[in-house]
Amino acid sequence: MLTEIMDLDKVQQFKSWLDYAKDIAVVAHVSPDGDAIGSSLGLAHFLRSQGKTVHVIMPNGFPDFLRWLPGADEIIIYDKHRELGGRIIMETDIVCCLDLNAISRMDQLANVVQKTSAKKILIDHHLYPEDFCDIIISHPKISSTSELVFRLINSMGHFDDISTQGAECIYTGMMTDTGGFSFNSNNQEIYLIISQLLSKGIDKDRIYRRVFNTYSESRLRLMGHILTTMKTYPAYRTALIKLTKKEQKSFNYIRGDSEGFVNIPLQIKNVVFTCFLREDTEKNMIKISLRSVGNFPCNKIAAEFFGGGGHLNASGGEFYGTIEEAEKVFETALAKYENELKNTKD
Repeated sequence: MLTEIMDLDKVQQFKSWLDYAKDIAVVAHVSPDGDAIGSSLGLAHFLRSQGKTVHVIMPNGFPDFLRWLPGADEIIIYDKHRELGGRIIMETDIVCCLDLNAISRMDQLANVVQKTSAKKILIDHHLYPEDFCDIIISHPKISSTSELVFRLINSMGHFDDISTQGAECIYTGMMTDTGGFSFNSNNQEIYLIISQLLSKGIDKDRIYRRVFNTYSESRLRLMGHILTTMKTYPAYRTALIKLTKKEQKSFNYIRGDSEGFVNIPLQIKNVVFTCFLREDTEKNMIKISLRSVGNFPCNKIAAEFFGGGGHLNASGGEFYGTIEEAEKVFETALAKYENELKNTKD
């Protein structure tokens, strides 16, 4: 039996909203990943089972390897359909904000979410949530927002209303946000939830193949190229990989092609910390992805040096400057955290 972690007053408040609401919008963060898409679609499937009209709206596009998810073809991309997306949010009864701790993480979509008079609920697992919603369900120790969506539905007494399609979406979000259950996944209740999702008829092996084994030839060639240019720091038990705009163009890069790259150097013996620097093709900045093992807090480096944050072993941020400058800042961080890196238990 799952431990009840939800504030039941908040659960009841959201449930009471559903009694009168007809139209609901579900939104998530910019550059949505597997957890953002999985939790949003999982919640949407449940809400539709309750007779609601639901629109899922993302700030911008999402990776191709998630397009097979049930309902993904109906997602509205705000930066391509601003008028439609804006009108829906302004006229909806409830806005569900998923997998983000700050309204700015919705990019341009944040403006219309801020203006709407709709009720707002935040469901998230990142640290330090901003107070921009009427209900805030925040549990940073939980592995994924998708897990929180499952727990919320369960707390409302609607487990039986989770469909196979909704379960597939929730499982995908849980799987991708834990690197295939390889980090942030030691809580035994995760596996109890998985067993309950399996009871809905999902094929977890097929989901794994569709997410991780359907990449393009270009992605594999890009991966090989990045590994040949990888830089290691043996004294700091760290590895760094980079991807420039020029390299993205050379390898016909599409959104999602570099998903999971930051985890690869952790396969090296004695490496406990990795960094992936990627030049953003739409904005003049560098996307920072950090991963660690054991007790090394990569989220501290994300917050202190790159204006970001996240979880102990998985975090990220942004850097406004050149990729070379970002690399130097990263090396400064390594020097500061030298003792912690040397003493990290892997």
